[in-house]
Amino acid sequence: MRKINIGLSDEQRAGVVKLLNRDLADAYLVLIKTKKFHWDVVGPQFRSLHEIWEEQYTALTENIDSIAERVRALGGFPVGTAKGFLENSTIQEQEDNIPLATEMVAQLVDDHEQIIRNLREHVDQCSEEFHDEGTADFLTGLMEQHEEMAWMLRSFIEGEALKADGSKPEPEMKVPAQVK
Repeated sequence: MRKINIGLSDEQRAGVVKLLNRDLADAYLVLIKTKKFHWDVVGPQFRSLHEIWEEQYTALTENIDSIAERVRALGGFPVGTAKGFLENSTIQEQEDNIPLATEMVAQLVDDHEQIIRNLREHVDQCSEEFHDEGTADFLTGLMEQHEEMAWMLRSFIEGEALKADGSKPEPEMKVPAQVK
């Protein structure tokens, strides 16, 4: 293979590839969860969540491909097995149960927020430790997309008081003060 000469040492490129493979694994696991929830959601919010998740898993699929291509451009090889994704991810695999729609949304918000925190750290590492501004910029773009996905999902459930099981509490009855 021809030596890569892009102004980064082999060690710098290897460090960046390691970070990118973690981001790839996280993206893959959140894609799996998003697809699973897309298939399983029921209830009055079915249509809106089904459509939001289709938009999001389409974007995630494109991002996954871009991350893998960035790894290859740096001379590395992307993680590509279920075992590799699980070993490299900070996202937890979904248990074998189907939560209520609001819990599905909450889990995905948590996952996107975890990815955002990781990407912030990786942007800094790429720039400060590995001097790879190109990858730092690339990761910033991914982070902004995850911020928007998290915001969309968070907006879906904000403003509603919910019980732990996802149901709405009974409205409080207001009784007028007695007149003397």
